[in-house]
Amino acid sequence: MTTILRGKLLRWAGDPFEIGDAALAWDEDGAVAFADGRIASAGPADAVLAAHLGATVHTQPDALIAPAFVDCHLHYPQTHVIASWGAQLIDWLNRFTFPEESRFADPEHAAAVARAFFAETLRNGVGTVCSFCTSHPQSVDAFMAEAERRGLRAVAGKVLMDRHAPPALLDDATRAFDETEALIARWRGRGRLQVAITPRFAPTSTPEQLDAAGALAAAHPDCPVQTHLSENTAEIAWVADLFPEARDYLDVYDRHGLLRPQTVFGHAIHLTARERARLAEAGAAVAHCPTSNAFLGSGACDVAGLKADGVRVGLASDVGGGTSFSPFATMRAAYEIGQSRGRALTPVELWWLAGPGAAGALGLGDRVGNLAQGFDADAVVIDLAATPLLAARTARAENPAEALFALAVLGDDRAVRETWSGGRRVHRRADARDG
Repeated sequence: MTTILRGKLLRWAGDPFEIGDAALAWDEDGAVAFADGRIASAGPADAVLAAHLGATVHTQPDALIAPAFVDCHLHYPQTHVIASWGAQLIDWLNRFTFPEESRFADPEHAAAVARAFFAETLRNGVGTVCSFCTSHPQSVDAFMAEAERRGLRAVAGKVLMDRHAPPALLDDATRAFDETEALIARWRGRGRLQVAITPRFAPTSTPEQLDAAGALAAAHPDCPVQTHLSENTAEIAWVADLFPEARDYLDVYDRHGLLRPQTVFGHAIHLTARERARLAEAGAAVAHCPTSNAFLGSGACDVAGLKADGVRVGLASDVGGGTSFSPFATMRAAYEIGQSRGRALTPVELWWLAGPGAAGALGLGDRVGNLAQGFDADAVVIDLAATPLLAARTARAENPAEALFALAVLGDDRAVRETWSGGRRVHRRADARDG
């Protein structure tokens, strides 16, 4: 059966950092057709409806239909330590994150948090996530099982960590390799799931474990690598002490075979010119985490500069250092950080980073992040009048970019009327009705 969503339609025709607002394809009366979990067609409503006679049509003329958002860097085990006060990165890990992650040795706890996590992401219109788990394989199993049950596209991996953390969270190089291999064998190719090779960050892995991670990456080139890079100045100094042979932080990963097109680095705030050039040369990606960077006092990432240097960038919430699951909050913070650096991101750039940019960072740019034929049937139906203030502001918008910016600044989960994944509605706001 074919399902059609009809309303204002947001699609993408390119990268706005390269072609400006022409990257935005907007149909005031548009439609997208879903069949067999994929997008069959998208564009002006008349053409889509004519091509799919007999389809079930959900018409929502007062709503915006957009690609489901993509969050390319976050931590599902930190769901319930979000909004923990008063620490910068290293202290925050020791005071809040590591004690919470120790609880994920219990499969029932991991499963309960996974259920709560996906309820939040879907309530906020996020259709694809890339998450760190904990060092416990059962934390990955719980996450993957819940994503599979809901039919979602998701990427996740067991954290590799063999030093500078509580003993209950440590593995070793051999165990890290073996357990990750077993997870890849168990979950690769099931539904829309993908296992990531996940060293937490250089300070919590010995050189031997980073070698093991590099060996995993070489053995499984289809598996992405996710880790952290240059988030905090104290962290960078720590890395220099731990790896004196490396030219800089990025070089640590490079020496161990972890710098490649399938790698996404969280944060990447305090980069040297050499690191920026090497990231672009290797084709690796950066996950920009603006709410986390502001909350933990880490710094302001140069997104526009990285894009100008040829580095792939996507937006990410980084929950629970990040302060919201909402892509609207993440876009708003990215705008504010850009302003503080003297180069505010445009509305079209912000929305692109939360969709195609984040999808491309994960190597999924041909599957999610756009409403185009052959892509996964993942969409979000956004209420342009979800609150009185939002309704007043979007009603005065003179063009699509102005409406998108109003959503980024004023929107929250109340603006997400529906979330669709694989052609199925997986979230509907409590007071929403079929159109």
